[in-house]
Amino acid sequence: MTFKSINVIALVALLAMPLMPVNAQTTQRYHVAACDWMMLKRQKLGEFALTRTIGADGVEMDMGPLGKRVLFDNQLRDEKQAAKFLHYADSLGVQVPSVAMSGFFAQNFVTRKNYKDLLNDCFTTMHKFRAKVAFLPLGGSGEDWKVKGADRDSLVSRLKTAGDMAEKEGVVIGIRTGLDAKESKKLLKAVGRKSIKIYYNFQDAADNNRDICKELRQLGAKNIIQIHASNTDSVLLKDDPEIDMKKVKATLDKMKWSGWLVVERSRDVKRVRDVKYNYGSNVRYLKDVFECNK
Repeated sequence: MTFKSINVIALVALLAMPLMPVNAQTTQRYHVAACDWMMLKRQKLGEFALTRTIGADGVEMDMGPLGKRVLFDNQLRDEKQAAKFLHYADSLGVQVPSVAMSGFFAQNFVTRKNYKDLLNDCFTTMHKFRAKVAFLPLGGSGEDWKVKGADRDSLVSRLKTAGDMAEKEGVVIGIRTGLDAKESKKLLKAVGRKSIKIYYNFQDAADNNRDICKELRQLGAKNIIQIHASNTDSVLLKDDPEIDMKKVKATLDKMKWSGWLVVERSRDVKRVRDVKYNYGSNVRYLKDVFECNK
């Protein structure tokens, strides 16, 4: 067989392969991603190659730190830089299902004066990467908002505004409350915006000895926009006695929930900085469990 013949056969085989547009919706119920900031690749071009290396379908990109800055330290405001990132993501078939505002793990969403500017910055970045979910943790907002009072009223008011803004942009904000399912649903009811949903985190339940599957059922599929499918750093997911992942899958199947499972933590503390080992192992385990038809 000649070299020319081999090239022709290879070309025909390539053309025969089905095309799968990046970020296209498929019939697959579950997709697996990882957080770029936890993989030490926050807004670094290498996050896409790393995502492919660990076998994930996508990566949750972060807006960058806040600290004492007015806006996020977000290099992707630069159109050329964002285009470069998107081109590389597309070339590798890596999706960006969500963009995180992890700065609010330390900053107070209830009192931050320019919260609308920060939300708009996030929405603009989301559109550049065709992301549909914004992750908003409330961990930096203290404890007072969790009970009736001025802080609670302020948070609800701000989330209503945020929800209206998100609806206009055609996206959803997923909030991490740390509350149990009953209290999270109360908060969602008070806010009353379809574009504000729960970004559920297994760690919150595990840390407080709550039943993950029971909480998922109590929240209901329509209230959960995305899931951080990991626990605090200790052991890999496959070795974690606090999470029965097969039971979680059965629960989500029965709920008819579908969406993205995002690995945030669950690093082996003996090898905590070994990114490929930790995230590769966790992604493989999630795929083994959630892509199984049994």
